Amino acid sequence: MLKYNVRGENIEVTEALRDYVEKRLTKLEKYFDLSQDVIAHVNLKVYRDHSAKVEVTIPLPYLVLRAEETTDDMYRSIDFVSEKLERQIRKYKTRVNRKSREKGVEEFFIPEEAPVEEEKEEKAPMFKIVRNKRVNLKPMDPEEAILQMDMLEHDFFVFQDAETNGTSVVYRRNDGSYGLIETNE
Repeated sequence: MLKYNVRGENIEVTEALRDYVEKRLTKLEKYFDLSQDVIAHVNLKVYRDHSAKVEVTIPLPYLVLRAEETTDDMYRSIDFVSEKLERQIRKYKTRVNRKSREKGVEEFFIPEEAPVEEEKEEKAPMFKIVRNKRVNLKPMDPEEAILQMDMLEHDFFVFQDAETNGTSVVYRRNDGSYGLIETNE
């Protein structure tokens, strides 16, 4: 069963809004094998310019589905996000189910009969890697990694955290601030 964790920032989440979110996202249930509970984390935001942003994250084994959309209407943002998530699921479900079978776990997307044309398309590589690069991870703190990233004019930088000895990534966010991803090793 798909469960919902709906919260609002600068907006009160009314029953009507919560019901609409659930109504739109319930349509995704037909793609899942819901033998165990799956939680959809929904964040609704309203900004000063009255734009409405909806972020939905659905963590699954071996995959995290995530979509966000900003429009001038909260209900339209919800519609667009649910459509994005449905496109993601349709695009990746065959590939993810194949990976699940290889790892010996149950599939979490319900398999469906695919037309012959789609099967041929699925065998072709979906992503083309045009460059391969090896890096030596140097111990440094996140601030130094941000400086390195800025000097190289990259959007992210992989480094070894001098304090934890773990592999970490700093990245530039859309709002111009920075983020840090730390690994559990």
